[in-house]
Amino acid sequence: MARPLRLEFAGALYHITSRGNERKAIYVDDTDFELFLMLLGKVCEQYNWVVHAYCLMSNHYHLLVETPDANLSKGMRQLNGTFTQAINRKHKRVGHLFQGRYKAILVDKDAYLLELNRYIVLNPIRANMVQALDDWPWSNWHAVMGKTVSPAWLATDAILRMFGKQRKTAREKYDAFVQQGKGVPVWDKLSNQIFLGNDDFVQSHLALFNETDELSDIPQKQRRGKAQSLAEYEQHAGTRDQAIVAAYCSGSYTLKDIGSYFGLHYSWVSKIVAKSKT
Repeated sequence: MARPLRLEFAGALYHITSRGNERKAIYVDDTDFELFLMLLGKVCEQYNWVVHAYCLMSNHYHLLVETPDANLSKGMRQLNGTFTQAINRKHKRVGHLFQGRYKAILVDKDAYLLELNRYIVLNPIRANMVQALDDWPWSNWHAVMGKTVSPAWLATDAILRMFGKQRKTAREKYDAFVQQGKGVPVWDKLSNQIFLGNDDFVQSHLALFNETDELSDIPQKQRRGKAQSLAEYEQHAGTRDQAIVAAYCSGSYTLKDIGSYFGLHYSWVSKIVAKSKT
């Protein structure tokens, strides 16, 4: 069976899961959970990740991660690889800790950020491991509700702002929202094993899998001419969007670079590039 494609771009939001080899536990005791969160924090700092939600179960974990710098694969290799090495040393074991590659689903942030947030924190309830969310310490629930200090890498305030301007009121509304999520289906819009969003979202991001994936006798460096400056692209193109697409297709600028020059968020630049290929 072919591996699912990996689509990485600035500002992408992913639901990530990784399971223990042979469904065995990846966390043996509380210090293992703490170790994972410490390493996750280091990866977030190194790779500029933003975590919107997480839940560590006994034999797998869930993360809702945004990558401003299009580096999911690098960060995940660091996270799972470093954690495996640390657990193997600590528990005097050898071999694989995780079952194959992690699973990453590209998520429509506008439509599913909140839905996946509550889906993730409700995992211990669905698994009948606890009766109340307060009883499972290894999720972002406690930070959002103010029961623990929120780490710098967790977008706690960003979630609360979606429920109100005052922290107390926002927490009450978030609590009610999560409690109402039990039994609500999440994956009915899953497409191609890797997309969670409507048809427009899927098609626009499929377009980002471009011709560079095709085989060629000509090395990539020889196929591309020297890139112009962003100012030159802006000057010579008919419209701003055409300048953006030309600059991105040159391969010399990231979505974030282009967005900074044109005064746009990188996610909007991504939409412009994707639209040009539909």
